[in-house]
Amino acid sequence: MARPPHIGEAELPSNTTDIDKVFKALADPGRRRLLDQLHSENGQTLGALCEHMEMSRQAVTQHLQLLEEANLVAVVWQGREKLHYLNAVPLFEIHKRWIEKFERNRLSALRDLKKKLEEGNENG
Repeated sequence: MARPPHIGEAELPSNTTDIDKVFKALADPGRRRLLDQLHSENGQTLGALCEHMEMSRQAVTQHLQLLEEANLVAVVWQGREKLHYLNAVPLFEIHKRWIEKFERNRLSALRDLKKKLEEGNENG
C-alpha cells in the first residue's frame, strides 16, 4: 500500500519500533519518576534509586529494564556496581519529531496575529 503523498521520508522515524518503546516506557508514572531521579542525580545504583521509589526492588528493576530497552537509560559497570544514567537522546528525537513542528506552527500563528494587530493600530 502506497504512503500518502503528504508524508515525506524525512518525517518518518528510521525505526518506528524504537519510538514505540520510548512512548511505552514514558507511559508509566513510575518510570517517569525514575527518569526524574536520574535527571536530578545521574549515575545512581539500583539501591539508591529504590530509596526514592515507593515500590519493591524487583519492580524498580523491571522498570529500569524497560527504560534500558527503550534506550532511555544506559548502564555502566564500575567494579561490582551497576550505575544507571539518563540517555536524553530519544527524548530529543521525540521533541524534534513530535513537538517542535507543532510549536513552529503555533509561533507562526502568534507572529501573524501580532502583525495584524499592529497593522490595525497603525490604520485606526
